Amino acid sequence: MSGVLPGERVLAGVDGCRAGWIAVSSHPDEARPRIGIHPRFADLVAALGPSAMIAVDMPIGLPDRVTGPGRGPEQAVRPFLGARQSSVFSIPARAAVEAGSYGEACALALENSDPPRKVSKQAFFLFGKILEIDRLLQADIGLRERIIECHPEFAFCRLNTMSAMATPKKIRGAVNPEGIEERIGLLSSHGIDRGLFADGPPRGAAMDDLVDAAVNMVIAGRHVKGLTVPYPAHPAHDRHGIRIAIHG
Repeated sequence: MSGVLPGERVLAGVDGCRAGWIAVSSHPDEARPRIGIHPRFADLVAALGPSAMIAVDMPIGLPDRVTGPGRGPEQAVRPFLGARQSSVFSIPARAAVEAGSYGEACALALENSDPPRKVSKQAFFLFGKILEIDRLLQADIGLRERIIECHPEFAFCRLNTMSAMATPKKIRGAVNPEGIEERIGLLSSHGIDRGLFADGPPRGAAMDDLVDAAVNMVIAGRHVKGLTVPYPAHPAHDRHGIRIAIHG
């Protein structure tokens, strides 16, 4: 929002969670970030206010056709992540994301990809959340400058001088304490108080969701200062004019 200085803005990092969405947000004149759970993304946007910069770990911008393993942003950031690149799911074409069932999504993904690819179950389970954001950005063009896509593992990589995290956040579906500690240590070196994590995540979210939302908040702050760049460097836009890029 023009005329609003970086230090006067609400900065929010957002991640999907069991209860909907978790947001970690810094507010002017408040020493410690807030942690909040919101059932719907629209509720989160409204609660954060009209000047908030929001960095969210969710695909934004859906191409009509996909060439290669996922959208351009996924292909652009994977090479930097080494063993962590499996955290970057391949998101298919818009028609597949808008499908009503997994079978239909796979069929439409095959039709609209080169080489033909079906949809992973992990990606399919994100579609409802992807469409929450997509509908908001279609309806309100102004939000497109305040809501950006990021990816936590790539965000940690960027903050770690372009070195991917050495340990996974999860092992066989369970939170890995060593991986969480590695990430909290990096966040603390970038000004996030370790006390933010002392009580664990709120009900409806997991510890990795909280840590991811926190690093996304750091990216939101860097973005308003002009310190992020889009991946790929020259992003495409989808049929609705929504930019297709991961910011880091």
